[in-house]
Amino acid sequence: MNYTLSKHARKELINRQIPKDLLEKVLNEPQQIIEDEFDTFIYQSIIQFPNGKDYLIRIIVAEREPLHVITVYRTSKIKKYWR
Repeated sequence: MNYTLSKHARKELINRQIPKDLLEKVLNEPQQIIEDEFDTFIYQSIIQFPNGKDYLIRIIVAEREPLHVITVYRTSKIKKYWR
Protein backbone atom coordinates (compact mmCIF):
# COMPACT_ATOMS: atom_id res chain seq x y z
CA MET A 1 0.00 0.00 0.00
CA ASN A 2 1.26 3.46 -0.86
CA TYR A 3 1.25 5.95 1.98
CA THR A 4 3.06 9.01 3.26
CA LEU A 5 3.90 9.89 6.85
CA SER A 6 3.57 13.33 8.37
CA LYS A 7 6.53 14.60 10.40
CA HIS A 8 4.40 14.12 13.49
CA ALA A 9 3.63 10.49 12.61
CA ARG A 10 7.33 9.72 12.03
CA LYS A 11 8.14 11.19 15.43
CA GLU A 12 5.34 9.28 17.15
CA LEU A 13 6.41 5.93 15.68
CA ILE A 14 9.73 6.41 17.46
CA ASN A 15 8.39 7.93 20.68
CA ARG A 16 5.69 5.29 21.10
CA GLN A 17 7.92 2.41 20.00
CA ILE A 18 5.62 1.23 17.23
CA PRO A 19 7.52 -0.71 14.55
CA LYS A 20 6.95 0.49 10.98
CA ASP A 21 6.04 -3.04 9.87
CA LEU A 22 3.22 -3.00 12.45
CA LEU A 23 1.98 0.31 11.03
CA GLU A 24 1.96 -1.24 7.56
CA LYS A 25 0.15 -4.36 8.79
CA VAL A 26 -2.68 -2.27 10.27
CA LEU A 27 -2.88 -0.06 7.16
CA ASN A 28 -3.09 -3.13 4.90
CA GLU A 29 -5.42 -5.23 7.06
CA PRO A 30 -7.27 -3.08 9.62
CA GLN A 31 -9.76 -4.84 11.84
CA GLN A 32 -11.86 -1.67 11.80
CA ILE A 33 -12.03 1.56 9.83
CA ILE A 34 -13.94 4.41 11.44
CA GLU A 35 -14.75 7.76 9.87
CA ASP A 36 -14.40 10.58 12.37
CA GLU A 37 -15.92 14.05 12.53
CA PHE A 38 -12.85 15.68 10.93
CA ASP A 39 -13.24 13.89 7.56
CA THR A 40 -10.34 11.61 8.40
CA PHE A 41 -10.37 7.89 8.99
CA ILE A 42 -9.09 5.77 11.86
CA TYR A 43 -7.58 2.44 10.91
CA GLN A 44 -7.34 0.27 14.00
CA SER A 45 -6.47 -3.25 15.10
CA ILE A 46 -5.92 -5.05 18.38
CA ILE A 47 -2.34 -6.32 18.53
CA GLN A 48 -0.60 -8.40 21.18
CA PHE A 49 2.79 -6.89 22.01
CA PRO A 50 5.85 -8.87 23.10
CA ASN A 51 5.03 -8.16 26.77
CA GLY A 52 1.88 -10.29 26.28
CA LYS A 53 -0.48 -7.33 26.64
CA ASP A 54 -3.07 -6.36 24.03
CA TYR A 55 -3.04 -2.82 22.67
CA LEU A 56 -5.20 -1.04 20.18
CA ILE A 57 -3.12 0.49 17.40
CA ARG A 58 -4.89 3.55 15.99
CA ILE A 59 -3.75 5.25 12.80
CA ILE A 60 -5.36 8.53 11.81
CA VAL A 61 -5.25 8.96 8.03
CA ALA A 62 -6.42 11.32 5.34
CA GLU A 63 -7.78 9.03 2.64
CA ARG A 64 -6.27 10.21 -0.57
CA GLU A 65 -3.85 8.70 -3.02
CA PRO A 66 -1.51 7.89 -1.47
CA LEU A 67 -2.91 7.59 2.07
CA HIS A 68 -1.46 10.25 4.36
CA VAL A 69 -0.78 9.10 7.93
CA ILE A 70 -1.38 12.02 10.28
CA THR A 71 -0.56 10.26 13.54
CA VAL A 72 -0.32 6.81 15.09
CA TYR A 73 -0.54 5.61 18.66
CA ARG A 74 -1.27 2.61 20.82
CA THR A 75 -3.63 2.47 23.75
CA SER A 76 -4.64 -0.11 26.32
CA LYS A 77 -8.15 1.46 26.47
CA ILE A 78 -9.56 -0.89 23.86
CA LYS A 79 -13.17 -0.76 25.07
CA LYS A 80 -13.18 3.04 24.80
CA TYR A 81 -12.42 3.04 21.07
CA TRP A 82 -13.57 -0.35 19.75
CA ARG A 83 -16.85 -0.31 17.84
